[in-house]
Amino acid sequence: MTMSKGFQPWRRFAGLLHAVVALGLPFLRISGESALRFDVPTLTLRFFGAAIAMDEFFLVLVAVLFLTFLFVTLTIILGRIWCGWLCPQTVIVDATRFVDRMVSRGPLQRVLAAAIIAPISFVLAAGVLWYFVPPEEFFLRLRTGSLGHVIGLSWSILGLITFLNFAFLRRTFCSTVCPYAKMQGALFDDNTLVIAEDPARRDECMHCEACVKTCPVGIDIRKGLNAACINCAECIDACVRQMARRQRPSLIGYRFGSSDAGASLLRRPVLISGTVTALFLVLLVMLSFSRLPMDMDVTSDPAIPPRLTSEGRLINAFILSFTNRSGKEQEIALSAAGAEGALTIDPSRVRLEKGAHERLRVVITMTGSKEQTKHPGTIEIKASSPGSPDLDQTRRLNMLPSW
Repeated sequence: MTMSKGFQPWRRFAGLLHAVVALGLPFLRISGESALRFDVPTLTLRFFGAAIAMDEFFLVLVAVLFLTFLFVTLTIILGRIWCGWLCPQTVIVDATRFVDRMVSRGPLQRVLAAAIIAPISFVLAAGVLWYFVPPEEFFLRLRTGSLGHVIGLSWSILGLITFLNFAFLRRTFCSTVCPYAKMQGALFDDNTLVIAEDPARRDECMHCEACVKTCPVGIDIRKGLNAACINCAECIDACVRQMARRQRPSLIGYRFGSSDAGASLLRRPVLISGTVTALFLVLLVMLSFSRLPMDMDVTSDPAIPPRLTSEGRLINAFILSFTNRSGKEQEIALSAAGAEGALTIDPSRVRLEKGAHERLRVVITMTGSKEQTKHPGTIEIKASSPGSPDLDQTRRLNMLPSW
């Protein structure tokens, strides 16, 4: 499988799109909040308008498991397509190829290359921090010199690691450090998509070694599969140009295993990992749709025991715990009903900020006959929002929890 115009323009486009999304996503706002950010002070994940608190992080766990098995499935089928086309390491190294050229020109050029890579590295490190600290806040703190110890130290360490990686490791990171690259050896099978030479046309090779010279990791793909190969297709494009002189197609191309007949999806590794991926996807969708935009818990307040006043009023105090997951500020009306006597609740309204976790003491007073206040039974506390009926919550409780 080859392309007459080469794969590199498409790889550059994919890399550019990836860079724009990765660096631009923190600037995207939905309902005034970051589209994707983990807010450390409140331990809340902002995910495209949804606020996922720590007590809901089972959703994140299921999402991580889904993505993990999705990667496994795609790796079994498509091999190292991620590595060659979308991996941040590959995208950034491709964008800074001038470093490789400068390093080969002597010590002075090497120092100059490091000086250019340093600010790029710290911009990339800041891009990672923007998924925890809003970019506007980051720039404001940077301008006023108030990044603080945590943000400042995190930026420094990430920037230094990024600099050492892209100034010295570069392509060798993929074959020596990256755990995903190590894992792929156990996932490949005879039908996985790889870059390989067509064995039936091996005798057509001109031995120009253009594929070897252009390979960024310095391997000879004609000798067979190599763990260092990142599927960047540089060798394919080089062979396309050389074979065009003979008006023949490239000897090297993307192939499913040893042949170009196409991959069968009905094989055991794909079926197993694909089934697990689908199950986690179904579970994630079910949990997401069953997720309540607001949660309310009611417990008795041990600091204020229930009491019956001399005027015949029964007074109980409760603690209401609210979690607003609706993504916007809400005005909640509280009411109590269910007993024969008249019930009042104070306070009767509460304002919840978006993503807020609030604990509120409410006092419920019941007035009525002596028999009604002595045996009130159970009541219902209802929290409702006129503008958002899906936020309505009702809890049943005993009016005398410790009587």
